[in-house]
Parts: sequence; C-alpha cells; structure tokens
Amino acid sequence: MKRYIFAIHFAVLLLLPAELLAWGQEGHRIIAEVAYHYLSSGATKKIDKVLGKHGMVYVANWADEIKSDTIYPEMSSGHFQDLDAGMTDSAVVAALTDYPKVGGKLFRMTDTFLMILKNDPTNRDALAFIIHIAGDRYCPMHMGHLDDKGGNAVKMKWFGSNTNLHTVWDSKIIQSQGYSYTEYAKFLIDKYDSERKAIEQKSEAELLLESYHLTSEIYEYQETFDGNTYHYIYKFHQPMEWQLYKAGVRLALWLEEIY
Repeated sequence: MKRYIFAIHFAVLLLLPAELLAWGQEGHRIIAEVAYHYLSSGATKKIDKVLGKHGMVYVANWADEIKSDTIYPEMSSGHFQDLDAGMTDSAVVAALTDYPKVGGKLFRMTDTFLMILKNDPTNRDALAFIIHIAGDRYCPMHMGHLDDKGGNAVKMKWFGSNTNLHTVWDSKIIQSQGYSYTEYAKFLIDKYDSERKAIEQKSEAELLLESYHLTSEIYEYQETFDGNTYHYIYKFHQPMEWQLYKAGVRLALWLEEIY
C-alpha cells in the first residue's frame, strides 16, 4: 500500500520515452561507493537501517531495474533532462527550476524525491531513487540533445563493434579501465580527495554548467571522431572520472543534510 501512495506523488509528471541506462551498473555503484565513503558514521547508520548494511551500493541500480513496473510508470523518463545545443549559461541554469516540458524530467524528479525524503527519511523507495538519479545528473549524455535521444541515435564504432554515443558514456569508457566498482571508487577517492571541499562548496548551477559544457565538448569532438577508440579513451576517461567523483561527493552532501 505504501508503494502505491508513494507513486501518487508523481501522477502529475509527464510521461516521456525512456532513454538507456545512465552510467551502467558499474558507474552507479562507483558513485554510491564514493558517497558512502564520505558520509558520517551517524548518517551511514541511519541509511543502513533503511537499506541494510552498505545498501546504498546494492540499490544503486534499482531505479533502472523497476522501470517496467507499472507502479512507477513515470520513472521511465525520470533519468534524463535533454538540453539543446547552443544554450546560454543562463538558460541552462534556468532549467534547474524552470523544468523543460519535453525531453525528460530529471530535475523535477530530483526535487520531488528530495522533498519526499526530507519529510520521511525512512522512505526506502525515495532513498533508492535519489541514490540513482543523483548519478544520472552527472552523466553527460543524460543532458544530451532531444533530437538524437541523448546520443542513442549517434552511431559509432568501439573497437570495431557497433554502438552509440550514449552507450559509450554509460559504460564503455568505464569498462575500458578494467577496475571493479570498489577498485574504481577507491582510485577516485585517492586521486580527487583534495578537490572534495571545493565540489561541496559549488552551487548546483555551477556543477550543471560544468556538465553541460562537457556534453557540448563531446558532441563537438564527435563531428571529427575518426574511429580511434584508444584516443577517445585517452581524451575522455579523466573527464568521465571527474563526473563520477563529483556525483558521489554531491550525493553524500545531499544525504548528510537529510540524515
């Protein structure tokens, strides 16, 4: 019964076509692992009570897994917010509160779930959704263009195999590094920990603009991409890692404020 009541909160949200999974399973686990590392012991105890020990990692992909559940029809389009090419910085920032009516509703869903969770920190579904879509906000192709379905329609080769731009950023760059999710999370923490405070101090607007400008760079590079997968990895694996790390830090910040 609780799940049906929870679903009613989203009845007014627009129903839009679904994109592919953001970050893939490994990416979302990396983000959850980074966030879990930075939470205070008090917050982790409260979250573990809701999700089970280290449950943040175990539920990180649940929001993708239940897309087909009729109880949550709105979740098929709540993972992305397509933004047009050539937008001004002010227009991009405005999208955080003036939600575009087409091309996804990631920002609306984030605000809604955070509100529900602040009112009821024991709401397991809301917590699981926040853990997941906090990562989606930092996947560049989840703020891709509506006309190419966030890069899904942009075909490309990856070591000779057919794929698309969206999938490359969901999973293939991450997989190219050969780490497990725990290894990758530890690597990111060791590499970027000195930047954590600066990330925490940035506004959501500043972070959104960083992601939007990266997305624009990805599209621009795609116009001249010659199929050299090794060079693609060399050029973008560090920006990809930075996005993963920022997502983990900001998720921890959101949850610390609630718990």
